Amino acid sequence: MQRSCRLHFGASKVHKWLSLVTGAQLLISFASSTLMSFLPTGKVGGEHLVDRESVISFPVGAFFAPAGQIVAQAGAPVEAMTKHMLEGRAVAELTNAKGIKLFNAANGAPLPPIDAKVATRIAEAAWKSDDKPKSTASLVTQESPEYRAALPAWRVTLVDSDRTSLFVAQQTERLTVVRTDTWLLNDFFWRLHVMDWKNHKNFNTWWLLSFASGGLLLGLAGTVLLVMRWPVRRKRRHAA
Repeated sequence: MQRSCRLHFGASKVHKWLSLVTGAQLLISFASSTLMSFLPTGKVGGEHLVDRESVISFPVGAFFAPAGQIVAQAGAPVEAMTKHMLEGRAVAELTNAKGIKLFNAANGAPLPPIDAKVATRIAEAAWKSDDKPKSTASLVTQESPEYRAALPAWRVTLVDSDRTSLFVAQQTERLTVVRTDTWLLNDFFWRLHVMDWKNHKNFNTWWLLSFASGGLLLGLAGTVLLVMRWPVRRKRRHAA
């Protein structure tokens, strides 16, 4: 009987203090999960705002430089080469160990990194809405929780209701990422959920490990109390 009382007292104490310490974070975790589940995945990614599927055909009778001429300028063994239309011209996209490089498919000349004006035109061409909001472009050179794609890149920020930002890789001239207020809201909830305040993607932080362990101990202590306080068990004890 004395041993049972000590177990009951210990479980009650652990459960009480862990409830105070981990209860707030557990509430935040459950709340953030609930709120994220209400945000449509497509809207979070902003893909409903841009067109990535349209393919522009090559002009009839288009002339292409020999593939060997283009490959010779790559500077490293080429892993893949594709051709497509971009900004009204045919380009050859070469991939090697150093990354991706673009060349003029007609004469084989390497293409320089795009400037803000070209990036803005690419972003506006992908924009689905007939309304063309004003925009500003700024160069991004470092990775951040908001952008983890090809660098450097141009961030084209639109003055629309979603405060949309379209990122265009400077070297490949491709639209890489779309960010909106909805994405920022979802990212805020995600940061609270995984407790990674810096990179927003690490599941192995000490914060998360500590509170997850505390939640487990809280559940175990609660289970012990549930078993010891179960009405059938109490009736048997009184009957004895």
